[in-house]
Amino acid sequence: MGETPTVTEVGERLSRTVSLTDDVSRLRYASGARRVSLGRLGLDRVRDVLLHVPSRYLDYTSRVDIAHADVGSEVTVVGTVDKVTLKRPRPRMAIVEIFLLDDTGVIEVTFFRQPWLAEQIKRGDTLAVSGKVTFEYGFKRMKAPFHERLASAGESTDYARILPVYHVCEGLSVAWVRRIVSSALEDAGDVCDFLPASLVCERGLMSLGRALREVHFPSSLAAKERARRRLAFDELLCLQLALRCRQNIQLAGVEPRVHVVNGPHVAALRAALPFSLTDEQGRAVEEILRDMASDQVMNRLLLGDVGTGKTAVAAFALAAAADSGSQAAMMAPTSVLARQYAQKLGPLLDEAGVSWALITGATAPAEREASCTALALGQTTVVFGTTAVLSDDVAFDRLSVVVIDEQHRFGVDQRAALRRKGPGADLLAMTATPIPRTLALSLYGDVQRSVIRHRPHPGAGVRTTCLPIERLDLAYGAIREAVDAGRQAYVVCPLADDADEGEELDDVPEAEVSRSQNVRSAASSLRELSRGALRGLRLELLTGRMPAAHKDEVMERFRSGKVDVLVSTTVIEVGVDVPNATVMLVYDADRFGLATLHQLRGRVGRGDCEGQVFLSCAAKKGSPARERLAALERTSDGFELAELDLRLRHEGEVLGYRQHGGGPELKISDLVGDADLVELAHEDALELARRDPELASAELRPLAREVQDRFGAYFEEVERT
Repeated sequence: MGETPTVTEVGERLSRTVSLTDDVSRLRYASGARRVSLGRLGLDRVRDVLLHVPSRYLDYTSRVDIAHADVGSEVTVVGTVDKVTLKRPRPRMAIVEIFLLDDTGVIEVTFFRQPWLAEQIKRGDTLAVSGKVTFEYGFKRMKAPFHERLASAGESTDYARILPVYHVCEGLSVAWVRRIVSSALEDAGDVCDFLPASLVCERGLMSLGRALREVHFPSSLAAKERARRRLAFDELLCLQLALRCRQNIQLAGVEPRVHVVNGPHVAALRAALPFSLTDEQGRAVEEILRDMASDQVMNRLLLGDVGTGKTAVAAFALAAAADSGSQAAMMAPTSVLARQYAQKLGPLLDEAGVSWALITGATAPAEREASCTALALGQTTVVFGTTAVLSDDVAFDRLSVVVIDEQHRFGVDQRAALRRKGPGADLLAMTATPIPRTLALSLYGDVQRSVIRHRPHPGAGVRTTCLPIERLDLAYGAIREAVDAGRQAYVVCPLADDADEGEELDDVPEAEVSRSQNVRSAASSLRELSRGALRGLRLELLTGRMPAAHKDEVMERFRSGKVDVLVSTTVIEVGVDVPNATVMLVYDADRFGLATLHQLRGRVGRGDCEGQVFLSCAAKKGSPARERLAALERTSDGFELAELDLRLRHEGEVLGYRQHGGGPELKISDLVGDADLVELAHEDALELARRDPELASAELRPLAREVQDRFGAYFEEVERT
């Protein structure tokens, strides 16, 4: 046991804790131009610097001699610079070659596009380098390694430590960030721990002050990982508590609606279904109706892969609203999908005696006015629609159920606006994007989940093939064969037109996108294919930028068989159901995330004929882009692909909420590697909220401040909406 701190020591620690919110310019080396550069990285306060954890580390504690640097291994070597050469094989290409010597041998180190290194590194300098060893032209080599210039050969003997490597930006080197972080640790690193001591002890966590020191300048790699996990746990726990606060804000002052879930409309709907519910569908219906019958506001997420029957399950929530004498709204991200819901569920609701209407941007003014009047008077029970439902002229008499499909495609303002039309309404969110449990917990907090994993009617299935661009003739041939057999096809492009600079592109890691010079647009592809490979076929264009009425017309012509090939963007990704379409070609497939590609290929193979999907990509075989696409060839399991997508991309990019608003950002935790921490943080947040919902006790007040500090802007956004 350590000695009890004195009053003076406690006061100093409190002072350092308070200083965490000070502007970063109070730190040494952090003023002037460097302050501006720190701002570009989002490091505006002292606490931001302390929580700017390294992206990787240079482990000089286990360095090897050059002679023992095995080819193919990742190692660190320290040597004396013997020769520095700057080469310019072509304009804008600079290569710096450095020969390093030690007592056992020589290694050649190559740096690209960093000509200034030829001036900074001189013959006789001591250089530590860390990277992968290769063997070329008779020498061991390292290409673009992490490096550190040491003051002298004597220093290298004492250089056995682990150095952090940080994300930086223009005007701020890794070395300067190290100095600034070191200053922050010296001035404010010994802070009060905001977690209750009982929780730190129960979870076996490192203390906050030690974790901050070890994560930046670790005494060992094991200590570094323990420190990172402590900080990751902090982030996840604060997020879980923030999500609960958000829900409290949203539900403040509202009275939950207790629904009748065993009434005549629900029974009539069940009888009207042309099929029996599967066990998974039946369980999902039971979970939804149980929530609706409770005295708590329902907040449920219905997860189901493509074709698993989520729409039929959601229909029971609409029927329960009718049995309760109230109304329901079902909102889709596109007018095409909203109309499809009306066509599929409308006849079933008619048989169940439930009135309904469709409101989209393409609805005729007279029809819209009549529908709005009926809704306001309570004469219509269910409305299917798009964001058009959010307009001021659409009012409800008693809205008690809100169903939102692909809710991450709507911004925070839009989701909140719909719920404002029915305070206390139960919410059922649906998505065909499989979401790993860790991601669901981190995005939605204590939202309840219903999962449908299996298709009731699997169809003939889909065969997926990756194609280099020189083999596109195979895809064109398959499309022609399908059309000759009376079938239809899709051609999907990442851009809408030639002037598009990428608004419709998925946010895929730069390293995993091929360097194709000409990214395909739907407009240019339509022109090219009409004159070339698909000449003579009936082709039409569909993009998200077209007026809603025009999109509906094109989709209806395709659905009725008047169009052979639909050339589109990802506007067809969600919900489009044309069983006669059996072939899909996706241009520049590496520009899309795995989840999007999985959704797209779900548009074919929905009938009795097997679907064929061709993923065109300019990337070479064995490249990261091709390896990622190869996963789609190997498996059709959406949940398996979702896990892989989460490993490859940021959690906000998987669901696209960065483009649409409404999602918190995690900076330290890894939802794949830290899955156990996500579960622990979820459990602890539930318990803390149960004991003290407002976190108002003296023990939890520091934690409440930490939650507010980390996710305060998120609260403000919710309160604003």
